[in-house]
Amino acid sequence: MKFIAFTTKDKENTRLGVYKNSESIVIDLNTIGLSRFFHDMNDLIKNIKPKDIDVLKEVISLVEEKEYETYHVEEITLGAPIDRTIHDVICVGLNYAEHIDETKKGFDENMEIPLHTVYFSKRANQVKGPGEEIESHSHLNESMDYEVELAVIIGKEGINISKEEAKEYIFGYTILNDLSARGLQKNHVQWFRGKSLDGFTSMGPCIVHGSSVGFPLELDIKSRVNDELRQNSNTKFMMKDVSTIISEISQGMTLLPGDVIATGTPSGVGMGFTPPRFLKAGDTVECEIQHMGLLKNKIK
Repeated sequence: MKFIAFTTKDKENTRLGVYKNSESIVIDLNTIGLSRFFHDMNDLIKNIKPKDIDVLKEVISLVEEKEYETYHVEEITLGAPIDRTIHDVICVGLNYAEHIDETKKGFDENMEIPLHTVYFSKRANQVKGPGEEIESHSHLNESMDYEVELAVIIGKEGINISKEEAKEYIFGYTILNDLSARGLQKNHVQWFRGKSLDGFTSMGPCIVHGSSVGFPLELDIKSRVNDELRQNSNTKFMMKDVSTIISEISQGMTLLPGDVIATGTPSGVGMGFTPPRFLKAGDTVECEIQHMGLLKNKIK
Protein backbone atom coordinates (compact mmCIF):
# COMPACT_ATOMS: atom_id res chain seq x y z
CA MET A 1 0.00 0.00 0.00
CA LYS A 2 1.43 3.33 -1.10
CA PHE A 3 0.25 6.65 0.35
CA ILE A 4 0.75 9.86 -1.62
CA ALA A 5 0.04 13.58 -1.39
CA PHE A 6 -1.14 15.13 -4.65
CA THR A 7 -2.86 18.00 -6.36
CA THR A 8 -5.08 17.90 -9.41
CA LYS A 9 -4.39 19.99 -12.48
CA ASP A 10 -6.66 22.76 -11.27
CA LYS A 11 -4.17 23.22 -8.39
CA GLU A 12 -6.69 22.74 -5.60
CA ASN A 13 -5.60 21.99 -2.07
CA THR A 14 -3.30 19.01 -1.53
CA ARG A 15 -5.15 15.70 -1.25
CA LEU A 16 -4.17 12.35 0.20
CA GLY A 17 -4.34 9.24 -1.92
CA VAL A 18 -3.50 5.59 -2.27
CA TYR A 19 -2.62 3.77 -5.48
CA LYS A 20 -4.74 0.99 -6.90
CA ASN A 21 -2.79 -2.22 -7.45
CA SER A 22 -1.86 -1.19 -11.00
CA GLU A 23 -0.55 2.19 -9.71
CA SER A 24 -2.12 3.87 -12.73
CA ILE A 25 -5.14 4.92 -10.68
CA VAL A 26 -5.11 7.04 -7.52
CA ILE A 27 -7.94 6.94 -4.97
CA ASP A 28 -8.71 10.04 -2.90
CA LEU A 29 -8.71 8.31 0.48
CA ASN A 30 -10.91 10.95 2.11
CA THR A 31 -13.77 9.88 -0.19
CA ILE A 32 -13.76 6.22 0.87
CA GLY A 33 -15.63 6.65 4.16
CA LEU A 34 -12.89 6.01 6.69
CA SER A 35 -13.20 6.72 10.42
CA ARG A 36 -12.49 10.45 9.95
CA PHE A 37 -11.25 13.11 7.53
CA PHE A 38 -7.46 13.34 7.39
CA HIS A 39 -6.13 16.86 6.84
CA ASP A 40 -2.57 15.92 5.87
CA MET A 41 -0.17 12.99 6.04
CA ASN A 42 0.94 13.75 9.59
CA ASP A 43 -2.71 13.72 10.67
CA LEU A 44 -3.21 10.39 8.92
CA ILE A 45 -0.10 8.80 10.43
CA LYS A 46 -1.14 9.85 13.92
CA ASN A 47 -4.84 9.01 13.75
CA ILE A 48 -5.49 6.26 11.20
CA LYS A 49 -7.10 3.17 12.74
CA PRO A 50 -6.30 -0.49 11.99
CA LYS A 51 -9.84 -0.87 10.61
CA ASP A 52 -9.09 1.98 8.17
CA ILE A 53 -6.06 0.08 6.91
CA ASP A 54 -8.23 -2.99 6.38
CA VAL A 55 -10.77 -0.93 4.41
CA LEU A 56 -8.02 0.56 2.26
CA LYS A 57 -6.54 -2.85 1.47
CA GLU A 58 -9.97 -4.08 0.39
CA VAL A 59 -10.67 -1.03 -1.78
CA ILE A 60 -7.28 -1.23 -3.47
CA SER A 61 -7.86 -4.86 -4.42
CA LEU A 62 -11.36 -4.33 -5.91
CA VAL A 63 -11.56 -4.55 -9.67
CA GLU A 64 -14.53 -2.23 -10.13
CA GLU A 65 -14.54 1.30 -8.77
CA LYS A 66 -17.05 2.18 -6.05
CA GLU A 67 -18.49 5.53 -4.98
CA TYR A 68 -15.24 7.31 -4.35
CA GLU A 69 -13.06 9.73 -6.31
CA THR A 70 -10.31 8.36 -8.50
CA TYR A 71 -7.77 9.96 -10.81
CA HIS A 72 -5.46 8.65 -13.47
CA VAL A 73 -1.84 9.31 -12.56
CA GLU A 74 -1.51 11.63 -15.56
CA GLU A 75 -4.17 13.89 -14.01
CA ILE A 76 -2.28 14.57 -10.79
CA THR A 77 0.94 16.18 -9.56
CA LEU A 78 2.74 14.44 -6.74
CA GLY A 79 4.00 16.41 -3.76
CA ALA A 80 6.25 15.43 -0.90
CA PRO A 81 4.24 12.89 1.12
CA ILE A 82 5.15 14.89 4.23
CA ASP A 83 5.67 18.53 3.23
CA ARG A 84 6.71 19.63 6.73
CA THR A 85 8.06 17.26 9.34
CA ILE A 86 6.76 17.48 12.91
CA HIS A 87 10.35 17.70 14.21
CA ASP A 88 13.74 17.98 12.58
CA VAL A 89 14.65 14.79 10.72
CA ILE A 90 16.65 12.37 12.87
CA CYS A 91 19.63 11.34 10.76
CA VAL A 92 22.03 8.43 11.07
CA GLY A 93 25.54 9.14 9.80
CA LEU A 94 28.21 6.73 8.63
CA ASN A 95 25.91 3.70 8.51
CA TYR A 96 27.48 2.01 5.46
CA ALA A 97 31.12 0.92 5.80
CA GLU A 98 32.29 2.16 2.38
CA HIS A 99 30.71 5.57 2.98
CA ILE A 100 32.89 5.94 6.07
CA ASP A 101 35.96 5.67 3.83
CA GLU A 102 34.78 8.40 1.45
CA THR A 103 33.75 10.62 4.36
CA LYS A 104 37.25 10.38 5.79
CA LYS A 105 38.59 11.28 2.36
CA GLY A 106 36.28 14.31 2.12
CA PHE A 107 36.73 15.63 5.64
CA ASP A 108 39.65 14.15 7.57
CA GLU A 109 41.83 11.18 6.64
CA ASN A 110 42.69 10.78 10.33
CA MET A 111 39.05 10.60 11.42
CA GLU A 112 38.51 7.70 13.79
CA ILE A 113 35.73 5.26 13.07
CA PRO A 114 33.07 5.95 15.73
CA LEU A 115 32.38 3.20 18.25
CA HIS A 116 28.72 4.17 18.52
CA THR A 117 26.01 5.21 16.07
CA VAL A 118 26.36 8.76 14.78
CA TYR A 119 23.12 10.76 15.14
CA PHE A 120 22.44 14.32 14.03
CA SER A 121 19.40 16.41 13.11
CA LYS A 122 18.39 18.10 9.87
CA ARG A 123 15.99 21.04 9.58
CA ALA A 124 13.30 20.26 7.02
CA ASN A 125 10.82 23.11 6.98
CA GLN A 126 10.69 23.10 3.16
CA VAL A 127 10.52 19.47 2.06
CA LYS A 128 10.72 19.11 -1.72
CA GLY A 129 8.67 16.52 -3.57
CA PRO A 130 9.12 14.60 -6.82
CA GLY A 131 9.82 16.83 -9.81
CA GLU A 132 10.41 19.98 -7.79
CA GLU A 133 13.47 22.12 -8.40
CA ILE A 134 15.95 22.54 -5.55
CA GLU A 135 17.87 25.76 -4.96
CA SER A 136 21.63 25.15 -4.69
CA HIS A 137 22.28 28.30 -2.59
CA SER A 138 25.47 28.67 -4.63
CA HIS A 139 26.28 32.02 -2.98
CA LEU A 140 26.81 30.06 0.26
CA ASN A 141 27.91 26.71 -1.03
CA GLU A 142 29.79 25.43 -4.07
CA SER A 143 29.88 21.82 -2.90
CA MET A 144 26.28 20.60 -3.00
CA ASP A 145 26.09 16.83 -2.61
CA TYR A 146 23.41 14.14 -2.83
CA GLU A 147 22.70 11.21 -0.46
CA VAL A 148 19.98 8.66 -1.16
CA GLU A 149 18.57 7.28 2.10
CA LEU A 150 15.81 5.02 3.33
CA ALA A 151 13.60 7.07 5.65
CA VAL A 152 11.54 5.38 8.36
CA ILE A 153 8.26 7.03 9.39
CA ILE A 154 7.27 6.40 13.01
CA GLY A 155 3.61 5.44 13.42
CA LYS A 156 2.96 5.55 17.15
CA GLU A 157 4.39 7.10 20.30
CA GLY A 158 7.04 5.12 22.12
CA ILE A 159 9.99 5.31 24.45
CA ASN A 160 12.55 2.69 25.49
CA ILE A 161 11.49 0.48 22.58
CA SER A 162 13.16 -2.91 22.34
CA LYS A 163 14.61 -4.17 19.05
CA GLU A 164 12.01 -6.92 19.05
CA GLU A 165 9.18 -4.37 19.30
CA ALA A 166 10.59 -1.85 16.80
CA LYS A 167 8.59 -3.03 13.79
CA GLU A 168 5.33 -2.27 15.65
CA TYR A 169 6.26 1.43 15.78
CA ILE A 170 6.86 1.84 12.03
CA PHE A 171 4.12 3.39 9.91
CA GLY A 172 6.05 3.09 6.68
CA TYR A 173 9.04 4.01 4.57
CA THR A 174 9.97 6.56 1.93
CA ILE A 175 12.96 7.80 -0.06
CA LEU A 176 14.87 10.81 1.28
CA ASN A 177 17.61 12.75 -0.46
CA ASP A 178 19.79 14.16 2.33
CA LEU A 179 21.25 17.01 0.29
CA SER A 180 24.36 18.47 1.89
CA ALA A 181 26.50 21.59 1.62
CA ARG A 182 29.90 19.98 2.17
CA GLY A 183 31.78 23.27 2.62
CA LEU A 184 29.43 24.45 5.38
CA GLN A 185 29.40 20.98 6.87
CA LYS A 186 33.19 21.01 7.13
CA ASN A 187 33.57 24.63 8.23
CA HIS A 188 31.07 24.43 11.07
CA VAL A 189 32.24 20.98 12.30
CA GLN A 190 28.73 20.06 13.45
CA TRP A 191 26.68 18.98 10.44
CA PHE A 192 23.40 20.77 11.20
CA ARG A 193 23.97 23.92 9.12
CA GLY A 194 25.42 22.10 6.13
CA LYS A 195 22.42 19.76 6.03
CA SER A 196 19.64 22.27 6.69
CA LEU A 197 19.57 24.92 3.96
CA ASP A 198 16.07 25.54 2.65
CA GLY A 199 15.05 22.81 0.23
CA PHE A 200 17.91 20.48 1.17
CA THR A 201 15.46 17.69 2.04
CA SER A 202 13.68 15.93 -0.79
CA MET A 203 11.19 13.16 -0.04
CA GLY A 204 8.88 10.81 -1.93
CA PRO A 205 7.35 9.79 -4.20
CA CYS A 206 5.20 7.90 -1.69
CA ILE A 207 5.13 6.33 1.75
CA VAL A 208 5.02 2.54 1.53
CA HIS A 209 3.06 1.11 4.45
CA GLY A 210 5.11 -1.11 6.74
CA SER A 211 2.87 -4.12 6.05
CA SER A 212 3.80 -3.98 2.36
CA VAL A 213 7.54 -4.53 2.82
CA GLY A 214 9.34 -7.56 4.21
CA PHE A 215 11.19 -7.25 7.50
CA PRO A 216 14.12 -7.18 8.13
CA LEU A 217 14.67 -4.91 5.15
CA GLU A 218 16.70 -5.96 2.11
CA LEU A 219 16.03 -3.24 -0.45
CA ASP A 220 18.14 -2.12 -3.39
CA ILE A 221 19.09 1.54 -3.00
CA LYS A 222 20.52 3.69 -5.82
CA SER A 223 21.15 7.23 -7.00
CA ARG A 224 21.91 8.72 -10.41
CA VAL A 225 23.12 12.13 -11.52
CA ASN A 226 22.22 13.05 -15.10
CA ASP A 227 21.40 9.36 -15.72
CA GLU A 228 24.82 8.21 -14.47
CA LEU A 229 24.64 5.60 -11.71
CA ARG A 230 26.48 6.93 -8.66
CA GLN A 231 25.24 4.92 -5.64
CA ASN A 232 24.26 1.26 -5.83
CA SER A 233 23.83 -0.83 -2.67
CA ASN A 234 21.25 -2.61 -0.50
CA THR A 235 19.83 -1.73 2.90
CA LYS A 236 21.02 -5.10 4.24
CA PHE A 237 24.50 -3.56 4.32
CA MET A 238 23.55 -0.94 6.92
CA MET A 239 25.85 -1.31 9.90
CA LYS A 240 22.95 -0.57 12.26
CA ASP A 241 19.64 -1.93 11.03
CA VAL A 242 16.27 -0.26 11.43
CA SER A 243 15.31 -2.18 14.58
CA THR A 244 18.58 -1.25 16.26
CA ILE A 245 18.25 2.43 15.27
CA ILE A 246 14.68 2.73 16.55
CA SER A 247 15.51 0.96 19.79
CA GLU A 248 18.68 2.92 20.42
CA ILE A 249 17.34 6.39 19.65
CA SER A 250 14.21 5.75 21.74
CA GLN A 251 16.11 4.96 24.92
CA GLY A 252 15.21 7.90 27.12
CA MET A 253 13.75 9.87 24.18
CA THR A 254 10.12 9.68 23.08
CA LEU A 255 9.41 9.08 19.41
CA LEU A 256 6.13 10.45 18.08
CA PRO A 257 3.90 9.61 15.12
CA GLY A 258 5.28 11.38 12.07
CA ASP A 259 8.90 11.43 13.23
CA VAL A 260 11.23 10.77 10.31
CA ILE A 261 14.47 8.81 10.71
CA ALA A 262 16.94 8.89 7.79
CA THR A 263 19.02 5.73 8.04
CA GLY A 264 22.23 6.74 6.26
CA THR A 265 23.61 6.65 2.73
CA PRO A 266 25.84 4.16 0.90
CA SER A 267 29.07 5.05 -0.90
CA GLY A 268 29.12 6.95 -4.18
CA VAL A 269 28.38 10.49 -3.06
CA GLY A 270 30.01 13.38 -4.90
CA MET A 271 32.72 14.08 -2.33
CA GLY A 272 33.98 10.50 -2.68
CA PHE A 273 35.29 11.02 -6.22
CA THR A 274 38.72 12.35 -7.22
CA PRO A 275 38.21 15.15 -7.99
CA PRO A 276 34.86 15.56 -6.18
CA ARG A 277 31.77 15.58 -8.39
CA PHE A 278 29.41 17.99 -6.70
CA LEU A 279 26.03 19.07 -8.02
CA LYS A 280 25.59 22.19 -10.12
CA ALA A 281 22.68 24.12 -11.56
CA GLY A 282 20.96 22.12 -14.29
CA ASP A 283 21.85 18.70 -12.87
CA THR A 284 19.15 16.11 -12.33
CA VAL A 285 19.33 13.78 -9.32
CA GLU A 286 17.39 10.52 -9.13
CA CYS A 287 17.07 8.51 -5.91
CA GLU A 288 15.56 5.05 -6.10
CA ILE A 289 14.71 2.38 -3.53
CA GLN A 290 13.16 -0.97 -4.37
CA HIS A 291 9.32 -0.99 -4.09
CA MET A 292 9.26 2.77 -3.43
CA GLY A 293 9.70 4.23 -6.89
CA LEU A 294 11.84 7.13 -8.05
CA LEU A 295 12.48 10.53 -6.48
CA LYS A 296 13.72 12.94 -9.15
CA ASN A 297 14.72 16.57 -8.71
CA LYS A 298 16.52 19.20 -10.77
CA ILE A 299 19.07 21.58 -9.24
CA LYS A 300 18.76 25.28 -9.94
